[in-house]
Amino acid sequence: MKTFSVWLEASRPKTLIASISPALLGTALAWKSGSFSFLTFLFTLLTGVAIQVGTNFANDYFDFLKGADTSDRKGPRRVTQAGLIALPVMKRAIILAFIAAALFSAYLAFQGGPLISLMAIVYIALSLAYTAGPLPLAYLGLGDIFVLFFYGPIATLITYYLQVHELPLAVGILGFCPGLVSTAILTANNLRDVHEDRRCNKKTLPVRFGETFGRLEYSFCLIAACLIPCLYGYYLMPILLIPAFVPIKAMWTVQDKRLLNVPFAQTGKLLVLFTVLLAFSIVSS
Repeated sequence: MKTFSVWLEASRPKTLIASISPALLGTALAWKSGSFSFLTFLFTLLTGVAIQVGTNFANDYFDFLKGADTSDRKGPRRVTQAGLIALPVMKRAIILAFIAAALFSAYLAFQGGPLISLMAIVYIALSLAYTAGPLPLAYLGLGDIFVLFFYGPIATLITYYLQVHELPLAVGILGFCPGLVSTAILTANNLRDVHEDRRCNKKTLPVRFGETFGRLEYSFCLIAACLIPCLYGYYLMPILLIPAFVPIKAMWTVQDKRLLNVPFAQTGKLLVLFTVLLAFSIVSS
């Protein structure tokens, strides 16, 4: 039981809404268009979650190797750095997670053709390149762009395409919403860890451009995500600016970086609330 809890911790379950959200929204939009397959939705969800779990395992592994995760870490515990999972075991887990993602995506490729196979390969490759290799995206300040697009419009469009076999612009624009909130989660993480990242030469955007830039990025992402749905008549979404104000205020006022774990967690919960409210708005409109 203890081993299971350690692996559950390593998978970072509270962050998995980042891959679940675009799958739910893309499916809701497809359902509204009159097309829905439960099996396609299920395998889309399983593929996305498997890729994100593999990414989380890889982050745990490579951030420890590169010195980004140390005993001075202010955020949630990382199991490799804490010595709870040995490096060779975590390496095998990374491989197994991405093999699972590839197997799940095989069904989607059968439904969607070569484009889906290509996108599955790109997702897995970039998820590894997020913290691995000679030019890891997170260490170059490109992690925000990766999260914004691949956990936003690209994931939403792929989900919709698998159901409807079309790629409407409106779906892509709405898809930016979960990507923006997921980017805000990443930005909160980067603001909390800015000093440690600077020491190990991890050039996140707050490291490159300063903490004020990071706070502006965080605020913009949440505000834009709540307002974009109004373009398509989903006028309930700005209501979420009320709970969003709480972590936004904290990002601008909290000085102790350890205390930023609270707005970081609040942002994850906000994405859950955002996903439920937007999906409800779509299917009920």
